[in-house]
Amino acid sequence: MTEKLPDDLRILLVDDEANILRSLQRILRKEPYDLVMAGSGQAAIEVLENQRIDLVISDARMPGVDGPTLLSTIRRRWPWVIRILLTGHADMNSTIKAINDGQIYRYIAKPWDDDELRLTIRQALAFQYSERRRLALERKFRKQNKQLRALAESLEKKVDARTTELQETADMLDRTLAELRNSYVTTTEVFSSLLNQRLPGDLQTNAKVSALVRAFAQRQDLDSEQTRNLEMAAALYNLGKLSWSDDMLRAPSDQLTKDQTALYRAYPTAGEQLLMTLEPLQETAHLIRHHQERWNGRGFPDELEGEAIPMGARILRMAVDFIELQAGLILSRKVSREDAIKLLRRQSGRLYQPELCEAFAVMCEESAPDLAPTEEGVIALPTRELTAGMVLARDLHAASGMLLLNEGKRLTKSLIDKLIAFEKGEPEGTRYTLFVYDPEEPEEPLMEASIQ
Repeated sequence: MTEKLPDDLRILLVDDEANILRSLQRILRKEPYDLVMAGSGQAAIEVLENQRIDLVISDARMPGVDGPTLLSTIRRRWPWVIRILLTGHADMNSTIKAINDGQIYRYIAKPWDDDELRLTIRQALAFQYSERRRLALERKFRKQNKQLRALAESLEKKVDARTTELQETADMLDRTLAELRNSYVTTTEVFSSLLNQRLPGDLQTNAKVSALVRAFAQRQDLDSEQTRNLEMAAALYNLGKLSWSDDMLRAPSDQLTKDQTALYRAYPTAGEQLLMTLEPLQETAHLIRHHQERWNGRGFPDELEGEAIPMGARILRMAVDFIELQAGLILSRKVSREDAIKLLRRQSGRLYQPELCEAFAVMCEESAPDLAPTEEGVIALPTRELTAGMVLARDLHAASGMLLLNEGKRLTKSLIDKLIAFEKGEPEGTRYTLFVYDPEEPEEPLMEASIQ
């Protein structure tokens, strides 16, 4: 045997003849087994009920409970016990019954060979030990497999929970970033309104330029980030003019002196430099720097040509020129809206990208002069007809050009009361019209409003 058996194996010998039991005991006395004797089948059952037995050798013919009946009982009640039948040549029917009902390991015919008997017992016990180890390993495997499944389920739940937590964190960061970006847009609009305080109402261009680029960005299907950067650039494009004198601010660019022209050509870079320290406004600053470049490469400050000019800067240039032509800030005379569109088309291919210029001109022809929102669900109301919960669809500026409320703000009752009071304090005849989303239309969640 290659595998060492346990030291506490116990064999039950069953026979109604004492001399047979003694003979078996003699044969097995040197084997490492504990031997237990029983003189009948019933006595054997009582032993099994009170002791652990590993193997039973039973004679076939016994009064009362015979061998096959005993072994069949043992199979049902103690199935792990190895069963061997001792039988004579005339006991074939008993042997068959033991094989069928008792499912014996082996039968040994009388008279037996001592060595063969000992070998049979060793093989039977080795088989039993091997089966017990196999079953134990199976139980251990099933237990470990169950534990692994439970662990896997636990880990999966933890991963799901952690994934949900991370997704919620990511969503929160996205919302925070969106709010931060919106706050930068609002800040630029407020700052732009402060710039306008140095100019009379008819020369305040930022809000009109912003409305133009926003409308054109929608037509060109620019993504939200490009649109946001372009809107902020439109609100701050003349930031570099802060150092100009009041007279120069009001003068058309074609009437400037040589020194003033040099200052004029520096205002895009001056505006960029003022924004360079603000990380979220880097792209905005880049657009401001290049919004006076020309499609033919003869603009300033870097003489960029064609598509080397950022797309946002190309759009901003057209919007600025279109508004400033009408305000009298480019030519010595104010240009009508229709003539401004013609002048833009005339400079197509020289100052502006041809396809972009034509699309922009078509939009200006099709839009109302103030570019009021015309999308579905937007209505125009005076201050006294506003109700709490309405959401602004367009920035609201005071007559002085100062930004009062920015697009996307939700109106409250106290805010509406403030607007009405503010309107009363304006020069006589001043009335404000607000463009708001129809309250019957579904609204997206927006920030609560506060007057600037």
